Amino acid sequence: MVGIIIASHGEFANGILQSGSMIFGEQKDVKAVTLKPSEGPDDIKGKLEEAVASFENQDEVLFLVDLWGGTPFNQVNNLFEAHKDKWAIVAGLNLPMLIEAYASRMSMDSARDIAAHIIETGVEGIKVRPEELQPAEKSAPAVAQPSNAGTPGKFEYVLARIDSRLLHGQVATAWTKTTNPTRIIVVSDNVAHDDLRKSMIQQAAPSGVKAHVVPIDQMIKLAKDDKHFGGQRALLLFETPQDALRAIEGGVPLKTVNVGSMSHSVGKVQPNTVLAFDQDDIDTFKKLEKDGVSFDVRKVPTDSKGDMDAILRKAQEELNKQKNA
Repeated sequence: MVGIIIASHGEFANGILQSGSMIFGEQKDVKAVTLKPSEGPDDIKGKLEEAVASFENQDEVLFLVDLWGGTPFNQVNNLFEAHKDKWAIVAGLNLPMLIEAYASRMSMDSARDIAAHIIETGVEGIKVRPEELQPAEKSAPAVAQPSNAGTPGKFEYVLARIDSRLLHGQVATAWTKTTNPTRIIVVSDNVAHDDLRKSMIQQAAPSGVKAHVVPIDQMIKLAKDDKHFGGQRALLLFETPQDALRAIEGGVPLKTVNVGSMSHSVGKVQPNTVLAFDQDDIDTFKKLEKDGVSFDVRKVPTDSKGDMDAILRKAQEELNKQKNA
């Protein structure tokens, strides 16, 4: 795997490393190297050498640096000279670029290939509101569509996820990169009737992916008459397990549901750090299981899968204790 070193003036490298872990999960062979106000070039050079030495594969290293021409960049560049046939440096780091680098390591084994690939994502991540302040995009060559795009066919459901936060960073980056949808569909009666939330979801869609918000009954109709969606890869997002159950029992053909996040509220218990349940939630998951649905309990693709049965048992025990207290 390509090793990644994040180098910066001050604590920026540590901060963006933490942000990347929150969105994409903890990463192997990634190090943050910082230049403190009291330190000089030799100090950060030593830290860089130590970071490289800690990697399993020291032949393929990608350096993501905050500023071209600054001390961190200059010291990285000095080390780079002896390895420029393999190593690569990208300056101007931002969070979309870092997430893209993490995703790219899953399929690319060359630091130079990853460096070339992530630049566009870094640029696309810079956006402004009001929109009229955004520079006009340069015309680009048309992107080839799948050979069956627009021809009669059916949805391919690449992921169905229960997440009270719906379309947020972990979905827009980690899960989108892993599943490669062409459409993200939020299936929710509540959101479909909330113009502000609907607008925010549409704006949060990653580049090249269309985001839609539809009521549950509309999704059921689409699932039963999806002959016009040939070549479309759908990622479905449900706010609650109850919405997912209603959609599945109505005819949306889902066999596996990813359980990512369920927010805590009064009366709920929290058997782990990201999932909270009341009795209705537990009963709903049992109904889903009875309907033949399996559960993939993960925040991000790189997490290990949780045991839903064990999580539900613990939640039930805590609810029983709460009831008898």
